[in-house]
Amino acid sequence: MILPLYGAIASFAPLTVLWAIQRRTRDAATADAAWATLVAAGSIVAAWTTEGDPARRVLVGSLAAIWALRLAWYLLADRVFSPRGEDGRYRALREKWGPHADRNFLALYLAQGLFAAIFVLPVTAAMRGGPLDAWAALGALIWVVAVGGEWIADRQLAAFRADASNRGQVCQQGLWKYSRHPNYFFEWLHWFSYVAIGHAVMLLFLFRLTGIPYTERQALASRGDAYRIYQRTTSAFLPWPPRPDPGAVL
Repeated sequence: MILPLYGAIASFAPLTVLWAIQRRTRDAATADAAWATLVAAGSIVAAWTTEGDPARRVLVGSLAAIWALRLAWYLLADRVFSPRGEDGRYRALREKWGPHADRNFLALYLAQGLFAAIFVLPVTAAMRGGPLDAWAALGALIWVVAVGGEWIADRQLAAFRADASNRGQVCQQGLWKYSRHPNYFFEWLHWFSYVAIGHAVMLLFLFRLTGIPYTERQALASRGDAYRIYQRTTSAFLPWPPRPDPGAVL
């Protein structure tokens, strides 16, 4: 617990710099990419310093770092350098907070260091063990499925958004036909690669804090009835065949 806490404290300086930059750009999307980058950095440091079988530490640290860096790169491309401007979640917070926005965004940025430390804990715990075994192989297999699914979902959504004819429409292609948030589902599944605490904490964040609630509110604001129909017919999380619209006129 001490090492992730030190990492969180060390992250406050660069996070404050990013917060200062967003005061000028009026775009807080760097907070998301910063969180993922800090998870990658924490996982790498843990692999060097944690007790446990070296091969196990290298495997777990590499899997966690690759997952986090892929996510960070995607967030940079999709949100930080996107021509669409600031993510709708942060625009809504900026309007809601009004004159207190700068203060609250500073707290939000600094919190990314604490959140990253929390998510490095299950990674560190998974490193503390003996030589690689069948359970480690199963964890690696889950990781491949989860990261592959998350990558596919991100690519499908990016391709949908890149088509100008889809502007204002709801993506229901590929994995998005079976889940309104397949990327979040596979992100959650990824934590089964480590230990039980990881997926439980991630599920809490995705369902109640930073993931699905904000995303769905923004989608309803921008897509209206089309997204309400999508909510009625498509699973929110677990990929599942679409169901008939109960509100449709027969």
